[in-house]
Amino acid sequence: MLDELLATAAVVGTAGVVYIVAAARVVKQYERGVVLRLGRLRGGIRPPGFTMIIPGVDRLRKVNMQIVTMPVPAQDGITRDNVTVRVDAVIYFKVVDAADAVIQVEDYRFAVSQMAQTSLRSIIGKSDLDDLLSNREKLNQGLELMIDSPAMGWGVQIDRVEIKDVSLPETMKRSMARQAEADRERRARIINADAELQASKKLAEAAGVMSEQPAALQLRLLQTVVAVAAEKNSTLVLPFPVELLRFLERAQAQPGAPTVEQIPTRPRPDEHRGDGHRDDEFVLDEPKGAKFRRDEAEDDEFPLDNPDAGPRPSPD
Repeated sequence: MLDELLATAAVVGTAGVVYIVAAARVVKQYERGVVLRLGRLRGGIRPPGFTMIIPGVDRLRKVNMQIVTMPVPAQDGITRDNVTVRVDAVIYFKVVDAADAVIQVEDYRFAVSQMAQTSLRSIIGKSDLDDLLSNREKLNQGLELMIDSPAMGWGVQIDRVEIKDVSLPETMKRSMARQAEADRERRARIINADAELQASKKLAEAAGVMSEQPAALQLRLLQTVVAVAAEKNSTLVLPFPVELLRFLERAQAQPGAPTVEQIPTRPRPDEHRGDGHRDDEFVLDEPKGAKFRRDEAEDDEFPLDNPDAGPRPSPD
């Protein structure tokens, strides 16, 4: 009798151990357990730690609650300003409701991936190229809202979406490079023109100061000569003052200056002086105006239309 009791106890103990081993489950700290009993959701979410289920009746699904990093494959699209681009991104999400992630969607990872690709193509078509290149923060926020709206029903929360790279055609890259170069050249010209304006103002102030002291201009000229001579040059260029030329012009314009009629004219080559010397031995250049007037006078005296007519009578 005792042996039968011991055998029965051993069988029951062995069955209990087997049952415990079959029913025991361990949920990790970053996981949550969802129990389906005969295909129906049973109770609440199992917390981390040791838990028990009915073997053969219950089925435990463990859901990872960590943030998942998922790359979005590169998508080809045409922007709003008709530029072909290739954009890829990365998405960060996590499960906030384990029961919805198991019940509402078959595979929440695949669903989030497909939704991210669709939203990325949509955001490309609604944006300009300049926004994709310089205003990515706004596009990231819009992309996050587009993915997060349907994902909330799956028990998934989108934590962050980032556009990684924007690939452009080679022709577009060259065009953008030329545009950037032209813009830099424009800014350089503006800066140069501004510098010239400031320098001209300073030069005008310096000219006003030098006009009060004429010796300052001569000192400045000597400083320039010293600076030029210090460069090991074999040729020295001295500027000629313009004021001297103006002084000569004013001197010629005075009433006491000799006129054209007072300048001696050059005799004809076929005439001789009284001392037996020819005139071509010493010739004085005469101004053009005087020669022209002398030729007119000769034409009046000897007309060409009738050589035998003789000199014209005087009007007097």
